[in-house]
Amino acid sequence: MASNEYQFITHWHMQSTLEEINDVLGNAPDLVRWWPAVYLDVQELEEGDPETGIGKEISLYTKGWLPYTLRWQFRITENRSPHGFSLEAWGDFVGEGHWTFAQDGDWVKITYDWRVRADKPILRYLSFIMKPIFAANHHWAMEKGEESLRLELARRHAQTAAERDTVAAPPPTTFASFIK
Repeated sequence: MASNEYQFITHWHMQSTLEEINDVLGNAPDLVRWWPAVYLDVQELEEGDPETGIGKEISLYTKGWLPYTLRWQFRITENRSPHGFSLEAWGDFVGEGHWTFAQDGDWVKITYDWRVRADKPILRYLSFIMKPIFAANHHWAMEKGEESLRLELARRHAQTAAERDTVAAPPPTTFASFIK
């Protein structure tokens, strides 16, 4: 594995249904609203197949806790609704991601398998020495995603507007980016 290649497997466990998790994680443009610590801008470029979503293309502008941002795109390559979907990525990241959802009673086991090559110059050239820090940045982003998804599900499950108003806002983005 080259120094700028990464594989991350993330596991979350949420009280929900397959359909709800698939709906939330499958709606990329909404990531900016409920996962703002990482997703600064998300645009749908191509709709893809109207029934399966295969071929849907998304443009993303993202950030972790380190002072750089990433611009990348992905295309949906497989739809296993409501059990997940797969994507291929290009831009500052090149690779593939696989979201898998499995019902476990009233809970859903969520797995994200992200195999990616970091092509942004700072990541590509410094991975040989900074790989543990870049990996920690990814883990931080996924921790914020888990926290943000729990809050989003709490908002969705609230019985009243007053109850919904008691749910905390999702974690915001970190300090400014110095490396665009």
